[in-house]
Amino acid sequence: MIMARPREFDEERVLDAVMESFWRNGYAGTSAQDLVDATGLGRGSLYAAYANKSGLFEQALLRYHKRAQANADQVRRPGAPLKRLRQFMQDIVDTDLAASEKRGCLATNSAIEVAGREPGVADLVRQNFRILIRGIEDAIRRGQVAGEIRSDVGAEILALFVFNAVQGLRVLARIATVQDRKKVAAVIDQTLAALT
Repeated sequence: MIMARPREFDEERVLDAVMESFWRNGYAGTSAQDLVDATGLGRGSLYAAYANKSGLFEQALLRYHKRAQANADQVRRPGAPLKRLRQFMQDIVDTDLAASEKRGCLATNSAIEVAGREPGVADLVRQNFRILIRGIEDAIRRGQVAGEIRSDVGAEILALFVFNAVQGLRVLARIATVQDRKKVAAVIDQTLAALT
């Protein structure tokens, strides 16, 4: 039996660097040399471990699931569901507005740039979106039970509505400035008002 050779690099660090490269430059805008420079590994080592650029991109999207999970966990934390949703949306906007690089959401960017041509990428983007939608849906269900959120519309539909607003806010934040924060906060208010 042939044993696989253990990787001789810090895989967590390498995948973070790969994710950051694709997030910053997009799929088409990231060259093999960009990935070599970001990871400090040779092209042969990278492709031996991850097959090709497409394989590396899929690993980056899998890595991004951790961010989606962190956001879903934030929304699920104890407390008033509407307050949790507001804080979640505001945190995303504030982070994006304050960022020196306006990168938006890697999953959303990938959905626009690549998913229409690559079924594997589309599936990974859907997985990412589902993680966040489930977190939002859990918060909405809690709010419906508490009487804080309307119950005449199903939690799944309301979660998709909020998720759609979040994705729109992330796109908007790519071009907005810190001076636009009040306008963006008003969009959050209007979104959440539709839940009550």
